[in-house]
Amino acid sequence: MRAETDIPRPVIFKHCVPPKPLSDFVNLFWYWAGHSQAHWKERILPLNTVELIINLARPRPSDSGISGPRSQSFIIDRHSTDELLGVHFRPGGAFPFLEFPFGDLHNRSITLADLWGEQRAMRLLSMLHEARTIDAKFKRLEQWLLSNAIRSLKHHRAVAFAVNEFQKDAGLHSSAAVADTVNLSQRRFIELFRNEIGTTPKLFCRVQRFHGVIRAIEHQDGVDWADIAISSGYTDQSHFIHDFREFSGLRPTEYLGLRTGHLSHVQFNG
Repeated sequence: MRAETDIPRPVIFKHCVPPKPLSDFVNLFWYWAGHSQAHWKERILPLNTVELIINLARPRPSDSGISGPRSQSFIIDRHSTDELLGVHFRPGGAFPFLEFPFGDLHNRSITLADLWGEQRAMRLLSMLHEARTIDAKFKRLEQWLLSNAIRSLKHHRAVAFAVNEFQKDAGLHSSAAVADTVNLSQRRFIELFRNEIGTTPKLFCRVQRFHGVIRAIEHQDGVDWADIAISSGYTDQSHFIHDFREFSGLRPTEYLGLRTGHLSHVQFNG
């Protein structure tokens, strides 16, 4: 007989976009519970964004936390008993809520207690437990973030301009060109960008370009990799394969057989 924890459960997924001013920093709030598999692992691909994940099934500060902007893939464990509540921040979106330099989160995950202290983390978990509906939990998260912002909900004009330009075309602008456009030295611009976004402009653009490839092949099975490399702005196919393996830990052809319905999640084959 299987234990209760080994029984697959129906998936419940829900999300919402918070109102302004949070929507300028938070892409969405999300809730996920259950899965058709009892236990599995996933590889998470690098992202320029930050994810706050609260484990409602295990309401301890040590079981919840925040994952910073990534330039390396990492492996997570998933269970059918998962009940997760999350905040998917926009690039640099966690900046107003951090009491330390954003760059310290690069390629790192820290617990809820590390982020806000044990007592405040427990208070947040208690508030979320008391909220009986998913929508009520989203509302509590919104209220918590607004009341715990330690900086104004806006980016430096140079950073806001750069992120917008880099998201349009990650290969179009250099940090020197953007710095000149916003009348800053290149050194000062890079410092501002890293403090508010968590990575350097160059690394941000490389990860952004990598995800452009993932989006471009989302619905393709037979992929012309040479064409993808050139159309995505890589100097040649060798340059493309190097970046793809550095960021994902996979060869491009290997990735095709492991991708899932979520762009940043792939099956773990270790």
